[in-house]
Amino acid sequence: MTEMDKRILWFQNKGKLCPTRELIKTPEQIEGIRCAGKLNTALLDHVTEKIREGMTTAEIDRIVYDFTTAHGGIPAPLNYEGFPKSVCVSKNDVVCHGIPSEEEVLEEGDIVNVDVTTILNGYFADASRMFIIGKTSSERERLVRVAKECLDIGAEVCKPYTFVGDMGNAIAKYAHKNGYTIVRDLCGHGVGNAFHEDPDIEHYGKKGSGMLLVPGMVFTIEPMVNAGDWEVVVDEEDGWTVYTEDYSDSAQWEHTFLMTDEGLEVITY
Repeated sequence: MTEMDKRILWFQNKGKLCPTRELIKTPEQIEGIRCAGKLNTALLDHVTEKIREGMTTAEIDRIVYDFTTAHGGIPAPLNYEGFPKSVCVSKNDVVCHGIPSEEEVLEEGDIVNVDVTTILNGYFADASRMFIIGKTSSERERLVRVAKECLDIGAEVCKPYTFVGDMGNAIAKYAHKNGYTIVRDLCGHGVGNAFHEDPDIEHYGKKGSGMLLVPGMVFTIEPMVNAGDWEVVVDEEDGWTVYTEDYSDSAQWEHTFLMTDEGLEVITY
């Protein structure tokens, strides 16, 4: 029994939720996920260079598909459980899972989340960035900034043998301190060998709750921060697009992380 096995067993005996061996990646798997992460980051860098006022969200979808496939990857969202596009593009009051469209145009002042997941040689990496189109209001600028700070604070709290709830508690406290709320109906997730794995990474909660985080686990942190209430609704027609229930703005940043013996390593930016 390894030292890590002994520590996990100690927490199990305390009644804590602990990862199974399948959630702890091997060195070979970690290297594959890192390679997928490099391509995913390069893809978002490419989107950053191209995104502009006046383009349609369908153009972003084509950019994502073309870049990913040209570099030997596969866009994980495409046809995932029926999702029709290669990327999620969510602006203003859309929290997540926005479907690119020829009719949706980026306009001055919009805040836009571009969420990409790349499969490379069977391994998955996932990240999203916020973009401000041209000049926007100080309120929207602040929301985008605080959402990024929520992600950074959550990552800073995550150390080996802490819990998902420790991170979620810190994120929610910071959001509330700044007058915002955290969406509760959606969460981060394990990733790497599949698009979505255990554990659920909730961005609110009590310290000591949720799954124990140990070296070798790979997961996303992706708090969805609302300017108004935390409640959301799903578009009844497309079954995917998630809006804030009160039409307030929402912002989100996402990285994939590897838990190491020292703390989190960023796999995707």
